[in-house]
Amino acid sequence: MHVSLAGRVVIVTGAGRGLGRAYARALAAAGAAVLVNDVGCDVAGRGQDPAVARAVVEDIRVAGGTAAASTEPVGTPASAERIVRAAVEQLGAVDAIVNNAGISVTSPFAELSADDWERVRRVHLDGTFACAQAAFVAMRAAGRGGRIVNVTSGAALDRAYPGTAAYSAAKGGVVALTRVIAAEGAAHGITCNAVAPLARTRMSAAFLAADADELAPDGPAPLVVYLASAASAAVNGEVFRFRRGRIAVARERSSIDVAPAGERWSADEIAGRIDEILAARDA
Repeated sequence: MHVSLAGRVVIVTGAGRGLGRAYARALAAAGAAVLVNDVGCDVAGRGQDPAVARAVVEDIRVAGGTAAASTEPVGTPASAERIVRAAVEQLGAVDAIVNNAGISVTSPFAELSADDWERVRRVHLDGTFACAQAAFVAMRAAGRGGRIVNVTSGAALDRAYPGTAAYSAAKGGVVALTRVIAAEGAAHGITCNAVAPLARTRMSAAFLAADADELAPDGPAPLVVYLASAASAAVNGEVFRFRRGRIAVARERSSIDVAPAGERWSADEIAGRIDEILAARDA
């Protein structure tokens, strides 16, 4: 099957560097007109540089594609509405959005400040919510369906990285949010899926310092292109992992229920049978 995004408009948040830039360039190469959104901040979310988004737009245009820049920060409904409005006014529509924007603040849990917790949550979770909602409303009003692709992380699935409490919690929220959006969007032809990519970027450099693999940011881009396309219409509410050139689907599973010996559990019985409960195979 040939996947083409010709005639479609895609927003990519955090598209100035790393994974976001790779997504934007791949989407444009597949024919999409891309709104490149990036405030141009440092890895911790501080500062602004409008040249960051504009450089990606120039790269896309030089390669023969169509793109426009947005330097709005994600994280509030008002800024999200401005991002979606920019796509409609400058490129004509919004057919898909890739919620990729992120920052990184590493801190031991006991020392994690309320300010750092809020800054990370505001970008990763609040930003995903606000941008997805604004895009959803625009797609629903247009009546042509749409695609929402949220970026999560293995840190929210099955890896615990010390120092990432705020990031991991926010990315876990993105997974739950993705599934609810998928359920509500189905009636309108709007799908929502998530991608947990493993790649070497500014945010992941410290965690991958001892990893010898290249882990180039453009590796996961074809998966994002597919999920933003009409070809993925039957795929909804899934969480994809992309690691070392391989794709997997992450699904939550519960073990088989273990019944009490009598009518109800007691704490003593749970203590005596905890090994059995923990060893119960997946349902």
